[in-house]
Amino acid sequence: MPCAAQAHRGAIGAKTADNPVVNYALFDEAGKFLAGRVLSEAESSIQIELDSGKRVKVKAVHVLLRFAQPAPAQLLCAARALSEDIDLNLAWEFAPEGDFGFADLARDYFDPKADAVHQAAALIRLFEAPHYFRRMGKGLFRKASEDTLKAALLGIERRKQTAAQIEQWAQDLVQGQCPGPIREQLYRILFKPDKNAPEYKAVVEAARLSQSSPLDLLKDAGAIDSPYQFHWKRFLFEHFPRGTGFAPVAAPAVEESLPLAQGVQAFSIDDSSTTEIDDAISVRGLGSGSVVLGIHIAAPALAISPGTAVDLLASQRLSTVYMPGHKLTMLPDEVVQAYTLVEGRASPAVSLYVTLDEQSLEVRERVTRLEQVQVIANLRHDHLEAHISEDSLKAVLDGRGDASQIGPEPSASPIPFHRELAFSFRLAQHLKARREAVRGKPENFNRPDFSFKLEGRDGTQEVPPTGAEAVQITQRRRGSPLDLLVAELMILANSSWGAWLAELGVPGIYRSQASLAPGIKVRMGTKPAPHAGMGVSHYTWASSPLRRYVDLVNQWQIIACARHGRTAALAAPFKPKDAQLFSVVSSFDAAYTAYADFQRGIERYWSLRWLEQNAVSEVPATVLKDGLVRADELPLVFKVAGAEPLPRGARLTARVQGLDLLTLDVHATLLARLGAEDAHPGAEADGNSEDDEDMGQASAPLALAIELEPKEGSPADQAPAPYTTGPDKPSTVAG
Repeated sequence: MPCAAQAHRGAIGAKTADNPVVNYALFDEAGKFLAGRVLSEAESSIQIELDSGKRVKVKAVHVLLRFAQPAPAQLLCAARALSEDIDLNLAWEFAPEGDFGFADLARDYFDPKADAVHQAAALIRLFEAPHYFRRMGKGLFRKASEDTLKAALLGIERRKQTAAQIEQWAQDLVQGQCPGPIREQLYRILFKPDKNAPEYKAVVEAARLSQSSPLDLLKDAGAIDSPYQFHWKRFLFEHFPRGTGFAPVAAPAVEESLPLAQGVQAFSIDDSSTTEIDDAISVRGLGSGSVVLGIHIAAPALAISPGTAVDLLASQRLSTVYMPGHKLTMLPDEVVQAYTLVEGRASPAVSLYVTLDEQSLEVRERVTRLEQVQVIANLRHDHLEAHISEDSLKAVLDGRGDASQIGPEPSASPIPFHRELAFSFRLAQHLKARREAVRGKPENFNRPDFSFKLEGRDGTQEVPPTGAEAVQITQRRRGSPLDLLVAELMILANSSWGAWLAELGVPGIYRSQASLAPGIKVRMGTKPAPHAGMGVSHYTWASSPLRRYVDLVNQWQIIACARHGRTAALAAPFKPKDAQLFSVVSSFDAAYTAYADFQRGIERYWSLRWLEQNAVSEVPATVLKDGLVRADELPLVFKVAGAEPLPRGARLTARVQGLDLLTLDVHATLLARLGAEDAHPGAEADGNSEDDEDMGQASAPLALAIELEPKEGSPADQAPAPYTTGPDKPSTVAG
């Protein structure tokens, strides 16, 4: 409102016939200057009528100026306009060294007879310049020292420059150009931002100006060159901020003299890309009526001590990270090679020997030994599975030949250790049946496992994939003879050692599950407890000490048991209620979960890449719930528009309409529902499995830590909401 109009309005309310000399007051109300007509006064307060007609009670100490003219509204309007003309540098020069009042400065700066407008202007200017003048109380000020003033002015100038830089960066982003500092801070801005940083503020401002999502904005500006590199570098930023390399260390040697296991010819079964060969098995006494099964675990804990340099590396990484075409090992390769159970040499091992009745498979004895074990062969899944089947192994047990002669694809040469494999498979079936009796229901292997193979990569390269490689995805039947054999023998070892630790009172790290009821998850802790999902009374992880840190910790405890027996609790590195043991559990659980989430996410990327690479537009799938489906031939869960009413287990064909390799979204609609006879077997039984939960998480929106709020004074509905992207929010980032 113009000053003249305000003065006229104020004058109308001020003049009265009984009081020709009007008494006005200017006062401070929570840092805001107001003025009005004085109606009455008490000893410590004054009642004032504002220009609006509102009456307020003001403490006397808050009244800064009493005046008779002009009217309050005119005074404030004129004073604010005049205050802008006051040169702060000149005012600072005029001001005395000690405390002074605003009226004193008005008389020195304007005129010895400065009126109310000049005084109010001086008050407003002083109040708005705390870097020049410190507020000392009721209308009093003190000028800042020269050094303080210089520092304050420098700070103001820097803030102005920062604001200008933010504006320039925002304009660059809107125009499709990414400034270097924003590119360098990309992952911090998106996922762990400093919300006061200029780079973050520039992205928020650019998103507001362009009315687009931050992810689309940054991609269009060239900040994200490759979707694969985006996922990979984000993972490194969050979990390997210092890089994936290791500090130089030497693998310590086993100092004690270990006996060589007599008559043991051990062999391992792993994938071809496996370099950390943790476990091997041996079988002796076939045909004698009493068979000794040996489960041999690589023994880095015999050489590595808690608190040493190698232990520090392992405790920081906590687990090997797996992904298609690449992996980040828990330990440096030179350390792994020192203890891995590679064929052709004797290696230190912690061996569990289980003596069994050959016919009934009743366990007669369990013994743990620290020794060297001769590893004869490293067998590979991918070389053997095509030649070995359940029927072929049963034929060996029945004396009708070897596995190579009776397998689904007869091989040119006999399968090594075919008799040992056949017995171990029979034992595995027996162990599984016993566990299922405890579980109360059988384990289902209705869904296949999937293997990813990237063209030109075998998983051993130090350099990660680029994301542009051609990918092959093949199915592996879950519960195949070799898988079952290895899994059951490792469960036997881990449950046996878990029970042994508990019997001797030696603390360890256990995995337990209270029941199979929905929502009851597997937990990790230091107290022994049953594992309902596995169907065993005790369960530890101790069979992969080269790949998981908890296995290495448990191996230290098991070694103490093997050396000291009943007094092991006194000699074990970790004592009951050891705080360090609790810390290991917490750290490992968090890291292992994060690594598994990343593996699922990057496998989802390669699944989408396979769809894109092969131009697949129709995907057969099975309904889970609420329109969420699982592809039948890929490890992929996604939303299908139109499938929401369909019951769980219904089969359909989804039409893929778009892929987003950045947000990992699949945009699909229902093409056709398949007949009831095509319902996926076991779909209902799998409803509460952890796999469903995990794969469901992979289809969740990509959450960013950027909050987009309306700029002050702008309509709230014009600003983007806090940002996520997902199946219900299509992105312009095309696959």
